[in-house]
Amino acid sequence: MTQISPFHLAIPVWDLDTCRTFYRDTLGCVEGRSSDHWVDFDFFGHQLVIHYKEKSKEAVHTNPVDGKNVPVPHFGVVLTWDTFQTFAESLKAKGIQFIIEPYIRFEGLVGEQATMFFLDPSGNALEFKAFKDMNQLFAK
Repeated sequence: MTQISPFHLAIPVWDLDTCRTFYRDTLGCVEGRSSDHWVDFDFFGHQLVIHYKEKSKEAVHTNPVDGKNVPVPHFGVVLTWDTFQTFAESLKAKGIQFIIEPYIRFEGLVGEQATMFFLDPSGNALEFKAFKDMNQLFAK
């Protein structure tokens, strides 16, 4: 794989203080610049910005994947296999309510991966995943 450039993602949150605490203390992201309407985070080497936006009344949309209802949209990071396992255990210990508990998706097939889904306090869906073989990331 080639070197990956950090992405920048800005997401809406309806409770800036609670989400600031979640990303900093629960997920372990280092806080960067901020104002009274937004906060930057180092999200596993990428720039994530939470921006205040009034709470939406839209329902969460899902699509079926491997027999599970996957929330759309969602975002996250592909971690190393060992980091994923450690991170999943840390989240369980912190009482994260998973939409999809950590498990192995596409087991024994091309693209086999560990994955988990959960929501931040403002309802943004996050997916973290890992491959034992990173060459499977885009495999068909």
